[in-house]
Amino acid sequence: MLEGNRGLISYFEKKEIYNQLQTDQKDLSDKVVNLEHKNSLLKENIDLDFIEILIREKFLFGKEGETTYIIKDDENKK
Repeated sequence: MLEGNRGLISYFEKKEIYNQLQTDQKDLSDKVVNLEHKNSLLKENIDLDFIEILIREKFLFGKEGETTYIIKDDENKK
């Protein structure tokens, strides 16, 4: 009753896996919504402000007279 494929221990293990899968599904769904939003900004009406943000982040590009600061993320931080 406590062990085996249908036992109580197996039930709790499967429940933990199920909860983790639900969390992963929600995270992935949120990422899809975010990417769909970014995609819509790029293809429907070109949002120049959004493109400017992308250029600044990707190429470290700034306007004349601006000072660009590079902030490195601490890879060991969790």
